Amino acid sequence: MTRAMIYPVLSAAFILTLNGCEPAKSVQKFEGYTQGTTYHMSFWSSKNTIDSVALQKQVDEELQRLDTQLSNYRDDSVIEKFNALNSTEPQAVSDEIITLIQAAKVASEATQGCYDLTIKPLFDLWGFKGDALTQPSSSTLKTVLNQVGFNQLEIIDATHLRKKNPTLKIDLSSVGQGYSVSQIAGIFKAQGIDNYLVEIGGELQTLGNKPDHSPWRVALEKPLSTQHSMHKIITMNRTEPMSVTTSGTYHHFFDKDGKRYSHILDAKTGTPITHNTVSVSVFDEDVTKAEVWDTALLCLGREAGIELANKTGIAALFIEQEGDTFTEFSSTALTDLKTVVIE
Repeated sequence: MTRAMIYPVLSAAFILTLNGCEPAKSVQKFEGYTQGTTYHMSFWSSKNTIDSVALQKQVDEELQRLDTQLSNYRDDSVIEKFNALNSTEPQAVSDEIITLIQAAKVASEATQGCYDLTIKPLFDLWGFKGDALTQPSSSTLKTVLNQVGFNQLEIIDATHLRKKNPTLKIDLSSVGQGYSVSQIAGIFKAQGIDNYLVEIGGELQTLGNKPDHSPWRVALEKPLSTQHSMHKIITMNRTEPMSVTTSGTYHHFFDKDGKRYSHILDAKTGTPITHNTVSVSVFDEDVTKAEVWDTALLCLGREAGIELANKTGIAALFIEQEGDTFTEFSSTALTDLKTVVIE
């Protein structure tokens, strides 16, 4: 799924301690490429000295491991091997994949099937894996729709799945990066890092604050396909973990005959969404949960999405576009979330 980029906003890196005797603390940073996108890590520890070179090596190794599990863009990944086998026999997968499917299933049921991880055959049908729109006939669409639906997938146990329909395929792109952020945050915690901003492809989690005790701040990208510019500044006024993830329609789409076809597909109809909601950001302590829900709510659109967010207590920011005008709508839980300031 297309992610709206969120950029770290850092102030001066160095501060002096009160007694002037301890060495100044500074934010350490490194960045790289993973999962077809970029990552940015900013961190410092109040407890010990961190070897950033060794840490980046550990991070890259973990991201590579996750890629071999979750990537839909490499044939040798666990999920793609599952997709490639046309069988109704039980198949072994990782407990991580089972956990992500279970998390997504909750949101899928809440959206009455609009959001569904088994949408991959439809995604491929419309040409979104490639560079050109392939608008299907109604008969072809109906045939492929028969391959889609969580009801055609059985979770047998913590490490086994079974396809009730042998042609079923799973797309983990709406959950993988958020989960990857949580895994890297776990590495940081194990290293004694008690202040960080971990970001992968626009999905991020923060803990603690900056060395000068000011909060982490991030910039939310303006939902435009023609430019990359800052739309909002988000200040994390809390020291406990907090995540923000964003799903948008404006970086991956096709224009044909004056009509825009978004890559966000309604799994119930098999067609691209047509509402004016172009971006949904979700704020939650659990970054995996946030990523699942930003896509689920974007599928529904602002009207149905904000109703569901209010019902389920999801802190969400919806952005709608009418021409050149952008309008924002906040769920009740976001309005009540006083530790996050959006300006």
